[in-house]
Amino acid sequence: MCNRCDPDFDLGTLSRRGFLRGASAAGAAMALPLGMMGGLMPGLASAATTIKATHGTGLCNLAFFLVEKQGLAQPDGVDLRFVVTPTNADIATLFGAGQVDMSVLPYSNFLTLYDAGAPVKIVAGAGVEGCILVAREGIQSAADLRGKTLGTFQADTLEVLPYDYLRKADMSFKDVKVRYFNTSPELAQAFINGAVDAMCHIEPYATRALEERKGSTVLSDGRDLYHNLYSDCVLAVRTPLLERNPQAVKAIIKAMFQAQASVENDVDAALRETVGSYYKTSFEAAKLAASKQPVMVDQRNNTQFILERGQSMRELGYVRKLASRDAIDWTLLEEVIAENPALYDSVKLKSA
Repeated sequence: MCNRCDPDFDLGTLSRRGFLRGASAAGAAMALPLGMMGGLMPGLASAATTIKATHGTGLCNLAFFLVEKQGLAQPDGVDLRFVVTPTNADIATLFGAGQVDMSVLPYSNFLTLYDAGAPVKIVAGAGVEGCILVAREGIQSAADLRGKTLGTFQADTLEVLPYDYLRKADMSFKDVKVRYFNTSPELAQAFINGAVDAMCHIEPYATRALEERKGSTVLSDGRDLYHNLYSDCVLAVRTPLLERNPQAVKAIIKAMFQAQASVENDVDAALRETVGSYYKTSFEAAKLAASKQPVMVDQRNNTQFILERGQSMRELGYVRKLASRDAIDWTLLEEVIAENPALYDSVKLKSA
């Protein structure tokens, strides 16, 4: 079902708490400054293949950032262009509404869009791990969170992790006061300033908060709940682009593998190019955090993990049914691997 053609497709139905409320395609575009309007035309701009995309703010986006900043897909005839979004919710809104054709976003946001009928598929990974549940001094366990305020984002992996953490301790969100934020810097600052007792955040913001709020501690980094190299963010594409220009999508996947190899070889150089412009934190904090949320483009081994998280999303009220296996399509990823064996061999983190 294509929401550009289907008048019944309503992004306002995506959440029990109004997630993406009022963000129709026209509404989302109207809400942005006029200067951004040129970046919101759906589809490819011309035969030169310019792909418009949204992205998140964590280190899981590092490879995607380098593809855009360094023009890594340009040798294959593809120019990646980012559309700036005012809030985290707008990342998924513009993608789901068809205003951009590609996005690196949390798997949870993808599952929400997929359930709502958006024509989207996961085609590659982006980043793994790095979802960190931190708490102020004096809070050492799930039981200590009872009655406390938890900061997070709606329909995000950063909401799923604390939900799963509390459920493991036979608790629920009814036992805490959940407060939702709009941007990564806003959430981090709220924790640092004492406006919330705990938060679940991505890197490098979690490390920054731990350093700046004395006595704070990590309650979970996800590995205690899931497994090493669990998925956080994925590369998702609208199916019309997949159908009309799979070579362009392959060019982006190939470029992300190149970026991953570059990060693994010299993370300092990658961070120098992105701290300040993409990450609102210090270089030192970003470097300390980098090992906690590495790039991993080949996430085929996280297929079942992503689909199983749909159960938590359903219990939270964000999806009506679990996503089917065809929500994830690794075909183009596997073609890139087969066509570029030396490049694939050069990356360290991968499924094979």
